[in-house]
Amino acid sequence: MAKRDFTNTGINTRLAHVGNDPRDFHGFVNPPVVHASTVLFPDAATMAGRAQKYTYGTRGTPTTDALAAAIDSLEGSAGTIMVPSGLAAVTVPLLAFLSAGDHALIVDSVYGPTRHFADTMLKRLGIEIQYYDPHVGGGIAALMKPNTKVVFTESPGSNTFEMQDIPAIAKAAHAGGAVVMMDNTWATPLYFKPLDHGVDISIHAATKYPAGHSDVLLGTVSANAACWERLHEGFLTLGACPAPDDVYQVLRGLRTMGVRLERHEQSTLEIARWLEKQPGVARVLHPGLESHPGHMLWKRDFCGSSGIFSVVLDGGGQSQAHAFLDALEIFGLGYSWGGYESLAVHVYLGDRTIAKGPYEGPLIRLQIGLEDVEDIKNDIARGLKAASAV
Repeated sequence: MAKRDFTNTGINTRLAHVGNDPRDFHGFVNPPVVHASTVLFPDAATMAGRAQKYTYGTRGTPTTDALAAAIDSLEGSAGTIMVPSGLAAVTVPLLAFLSAGDHALIVDSVYGPTRHFADTMLKRLGIEIQYYDPHVGGGIAALMKPNTKVVFTESPGSNTFEMQDIPAIAKAAHAGGAVVMMDNTWATPLYFKPLDHGVDISIHAATKYPAGHSDVLLGTVSANAACWERLHEGFLTLGACPAPDDVYQVLRGLRTMGVRLERHEQSTLEIARWLEKQPGVARVLHPGLESHPGHMLWKRDFCGSSGIFSVVLDGGGQSQAHAFLDALEIFGLGYSWGGYESLAVHVYLGDRTIAKGPYEGPLIRLQIGLEDVEDIKNDIARGLKAASAV
């Protein structure tokens, strides 16, 4: 048989096959799960020169290589590291590329734990943190300093879903000598490929759509050729390696991510459009909607949307938000997203300095799962009715 090449195949074909070749493992469709710490060398000279593919469990195994190869195929990256959580996928590259005295620009609509890491550990390490407006686009050039080393993006933004002009930001950042990082968890590389738009380092909480079943924590970080060596060295230095069973489950989840995302997108857009017409709703924050201020950016750069967005209630505060949430029966009240089940959470914006509204009422973030759309609509209607009765 000829060597398997899925470069020019459709995305679902690629998801079904990339990352391993069954012929490498006696024909078994799935790769082995290698539990490893110590790796033996055949002789002292090989050991002294570390002259073999695998040298220690933290530095890679056939299991991690399989997932890394699959992610590289999707991202178009020079290399991918795996870390134990989505947050670690944020912190490892920031630590790898920032030093005392550096300046980092971070979008104000960033994932909350990323902000906490920047405001605590990075500042303690002597790194200057500045938050910028998600709508700044190429205007970020005016915020660049001689010591700006990283521009951190996230599009759409966490919870409020502002769209960023990633190519314009990347162009300005590179002109100033900075590395561009992007948290692309919302879109996955199926619907947006950051490295194709000027980003240097693409970050994903594989906990979400790649794993897909709310039972695994994992992060991936993929880099272009210019940044790969430094990212990899930082990863090895920090020793933040994931467990092999978690890596395997994410690789297994990848196989169905395409069809799951299609269902998430279809259901979510139908529900978001329905919500725009419901009493008690002031706004729906979903970049796939024509009413969204960033819709044209989304349409230009993205080829799909996922299953998470926010709805702004028409007036009220915490009591209305809690009434909405407490009335839900299908939706779970829980953090994270990307799994098969619908989830809801009251959005907190109190830590932001720029991207904080104003909004007409409380924000409720909805993760639309794989349940039947009519059942989800009925559940949301229960929530809206309860909120309006407060």
